[in-house]
Amino acid sequence: MTQTQVDPSAMDGYEQLQAMIDGRLPPPPISETIGLVNFGGERGEISVELVPELRHYNPLGTVHGGVLSTMLDTAAGCSVHSTLAVGEGYTSLDLTVKFLRPATVDSGLLRAVGRVVHRGRRTALAEAQVVDARGRLVAHATSSCMIFS
Repeated sequence: MTQTQVDPSAMDGYEQLQAMIDGRLPPPPISETIGLVNFGGERGEISVELVPELRHYNPLGTVHGGVLSTMLDTAAGCSVHSTLAVGEGYTSLDLTVKFLRPATVDSGLLRAVGRVVHRGRRTALAEAQVVDARGRLVAHATSSCMIFS
């Protein structure tokens, strides 16, 4: 089967994510837009990385909060996605972000790791953290998600 012939509706959430990692399904366009790389993980815990570039900067000369928020939302949301059964979907209800230190090109590889804190029948709570190449915490987020059929 080619990439476009894989049927994601027959897969659970983790299998869908794994198909994206393996190239059997296309990655979400936002990954290419901002340069997310090294997507991976296991059920309930997903990570994604980004090499900061000048194109990610805000007018103050640091990585824009929206870029960090996108990393956090991706990691937290995909950690919930990885727990979905066949036929289930989800949507983010909120994302609360705390920026703890600026990130720049000198920060090196940024890594966001999201994990499910609680998974219920209708809602899920996830958290995510972005750390820099030295392991310093850059930002933290919590996200509530609604689960639906």
